Amino acid sequence: MMQHRTVSGTIRYLSMKPGREGSERGREHFTFTHHADGSVIMSAHCEIEEPQPTVLRNLIYHIGPDRKPHNLLVHLTLGDQFLGSGWMRFDRAAGEITCESYGPAIGRNSERRAAGTFDAFGTHPVVGDGFTTRLLDIARGPHRRALRFFLPSADHRGATAPQIAEVTMTMEYVGEEEITVAAGTFACRRFRYVDESPEGMGGERHPDFDMWVTADDDSILVYGAIDGYMMNRYELVELTR
Repeated sequence: MMQHRTVSGTIRYLSMKPGREGSERGREHFTFTHHADGSVIMSAHCEIEEPQPTVLRNLIYHIGPDRKPHNLLVHLTLGDQFLGSGWMRFDRAAGEITCESYGPAIGRNSERRAAGTFDAFGTHPVVGDGFTTRLLDIARGPHRRALRFFLPSADHRGATAPQIAEVTMTMEYVGEEEITVAAGTFACRRFRYVDESPEGMGGERHPDFDMWVTADDDSILVYGAIDGYMMNRYELVELTR
């Protein structure tokens, strides 16, 4: 008998830009495989149609039972052309992040970087952003915490060939709210990502990202809102568990 548990679903990407309010601009299909030892495999297929050029991302992320990252595999196309693929790994014994990747713009890329103390791999699928909220201790009530990430791209859409990048984002726990979306009504915890880094993520400040995440250990993103120059919304439309 299989020992794992699977959670899967679909998130709709919506634009709130003038003249496009409520129009679909992409989608994300995701699966979480929860293993008996507490480790989790997240896989995501992301399609961004607007703004141009389009982005297609396929990603697999392994998180250990201690909620620390093990490895991440990503494949990207930009404007329907191959952009790059790569594999990142946290080598615990060496205390290093390693990356092996390839893309037409960067060629063959091999990197090692001392990791020190950090919190997670950044992945770019919004379900990954929601799942990372598990790192906050909600028993403390509303509070903020700076999180240190390593990720394969600091671009706000993740639309560069995979190379090691580092960012720090502040995560805020706001409180508990019930929210209704196309997939149903959910008891949620509300969180907010805030870019307070002096240089901004990827050299430009990322607008605040409000997230409503299921109030359970699955931490599935139910709804998300980014304003600023992005003006995006993210809505859970299907969920199976």
